[in-house]
Amino acid sequence: MVHVMSAERVPPDLPPEEIAGRLEAAIARAVRGKSDVIRLLLTALFCRGHVLVEDVPGVGKTTLARALARAVGGSFRRIQFTSDLLPSDILGVSVFSQASGSFEFKPGPIFANVVLADEINRTTPRTQSALLEAMGEGQVTVDARTLPLEDPFLVVATQNPIEFFGTYPLPESQLDRFLLRLTMGYPAPDEERRLVAERGGDDPVRAIEPVVSFPQILAVQREVDRVRTDPALLDYVMAVVGQTRRHGAFALGVSPRGAIQWYRAAQGYALLSGRRHVLPDDLKALAIPVLAHRVVLASPHAADGKGREESEAAIRDVLDQMPVPV
Repeated sequence: MVHVMSAERVPPDLPPEEIAGRLEAAIARAVRGKSDVIRLLLTALFCRGHVLVEDVPGVGKTTLARALARAVGGSFRRIQFTSDLLPSDILGVSVFSQASGSFEFKPGPIFANVVLADEINRTTPRTQSALLEAMGEGQVTVDARTLPLEDPFLVVATQNPIEFFGTYPLPESQLDRFLLRLTMGYPAPDEERRLVAERGGDDPVRAIEPVVSFPQILAVQREVDRVRTDPALLDYVMAVVGQTRRHGAFALGVSPRGAIQWYRAAQGYALLSGRRHVLPDDLKALAIPVLAHRVVLASPHAADGKGREESEAAIRDVLDQMPVPV
């Protein structure tokens, strides 16, 4: 376990926006041309959220998670999700020790600061559910014992939006545990050319050194709660969330947890921009990443490759219907 001092007693010695800038610059050494994705990842980190990256293979999903772990100086564990993976393969297992004559707990890969859940939709719902308590409460229960996880703790899960053979779609309860759903996308042509030219040598992630401390990260996480939000913006959040529950495109609208996460993500996004107050643009920038994976489409395409595009388009339609406070 990593033990750190309380964030209440360790104020950051750098402004939150400078901490974010250092992390963004470090991660960008390995993940080129994706400043928007990196900023959203840092928003999740500072809001104590988790990230689902849905994209095709080879665009840098694993590199993104590894680079973050290196930049914060934290432990990193990768879990390759397969159909035969068991909950104990994630959480750990108690093994009888001949020396002590008792069972000893061997922690699983969930006990890390940054956990990469690679191809999370390739394992069974039973194994997927092993992550629910960890992601929701920062702890796991094994053999009737509740064990705290590392702090900070972030799950970066990936899934391929194209392949569906041998996959188990994530249920609504699991999707709702992710603060953000992101896509990496292909790099710009000039960035891709540089990437190809430079990748003949060493792994760029290995060159990343820690640029912040755990106490700094934990202090910024506490600072997020202090970012001010005008009551008119809270009314806007409730109006948008309420409209998703009435909109004909959705069989299921955004949950109360989704509303809370959108509100909190906007606070974190504003803080990383150097502000102590939320702007309407913060909420609009985060609406798709925070809300689109929390709704269930009424369309028959909900389970095929068009589901993500349709849900995002419907969220945009809801936003267009709601006047933005000025």
